Amino acid sequence: MVCVFTFYITPNVFIIWCFHSGGAISNMYAMLLARFKMFPEVKEKGMSSVPRLVAFTSEHSHFSIKKGAAALGIGTESVICIKADQSGKLIPADLERRILEAKQKGFVPFFVSATAGTTVYGAFDPLIAISDICKKYNIWMHVDGAWGGSLLMSRRHRWKLDGVERANSVTWNPHKMMSVPLQCSALLVREEGLMQNCNQMHACYLFQQDKHYDLSYDTGDKALQCGRHVDIFKLWLMWRAKGTIGFEAQIDKCLELSEYLYNKIKDREGYEMVFDGKPQHTNVCFWYLPPGIRYMEDKEERKKHLHKVAPVIKARMMEYGTTMVSYQPQGDKVNFFRMVISNPAATFEDIDFLIEEIERLGQDL
Repeated sequence: MVCVFTFYITPNVFIIWCFHSGGAISNMYAMLLARFKMFPEVKEKGMSSVPRLVAFTSEHSHFSIKKGAAALGIGTESVICIKADQSGKLIPADLERRILEAKQKGFVPFFVSATAGTTVYGAFDPLIAISDICKKYNIWMHVDGAWGGSLLMSRRHRWKLDGVERANSVTWNPHKMMSVPLQCSALLVREEGLMQNCNQMHACYLFQQDKHYDLSYDTGDKALQCGRHVDIFKLWLMWRAKGTIGFEAQIDKCLELSEYLYNKIKDREGYEMVFDGKPQHTNVCFWYLPPGIRYMEDKEERKKHLHKVAPVIKARMMEYGTTMVSYQPQGDKVNFFRMVISNPAATFEDIDFLIEEIERLGQDL
């Protein structure tokens, strides 16, 4: 069963939302709708009936944008990655430059995916500037808010999503920041009827038009899947229990804890932040420099050793069973820790323990 509801982002702006199995699928649906909106004939005639399409997204975006392009037959080479600044935000000037470049080559730009809360840095792309560019060139604007979209619940932090109300579609995962049980991912679509026109197959043996109840409840013909879990129930039940104020308090607390961690380590000996400034979301990205490499003068040798630190410390964390923190490289940056806080049960004492544990497990490296 696919659940479809009306969701109000701001006054006078409404979006139809459908629940899917995760953010990756929601992002693919957005690309599917964008293609159908521009070239509805592709539904019957396939990709041979349309020109070479190109999509645009940040170099820090989720891999699902390219995966969606591959699944839809558009191709990963048709996804153009736009440069991000040092904090991980897409650079609008580079987006416009690449759009013009694609048009000059005879390609058709049809889809821009902005990110609200990137996977690694937790960065929020400048949605208003991106929206202006999409409007100028008549391109579908999608916002992948799988990770950061829930900040709309917070009066203190929702400004980071300014401009989201201009999007044609938005991915939102309550099973992330809001702790709704897996799976619970929503795609919000501005244009009513578009999802049904794109996906319906008029299967009269399932979706009869002469039923005695309101046919708008027959939502199965609006999606690629047929049988489904009722994913909306988990969100509805939790929303009834916590309320909007409860979700807001939970989200604000997680961001407060991330800021606490940042303030504790930004000037602490043995720690180095991956980028300047406070975290935009709950992602705190940092290197831990053990005493053995802290004062190395050879930068390349230091970098080589530093790359091995986070994997060793994490392995030790898992062996001891005390805690776990993600790590990864990014671009030319060697492995660093990415502490992401989304557990409403986390405390300031947990953050203090994390710092002490990293130092304990890494002091001999």
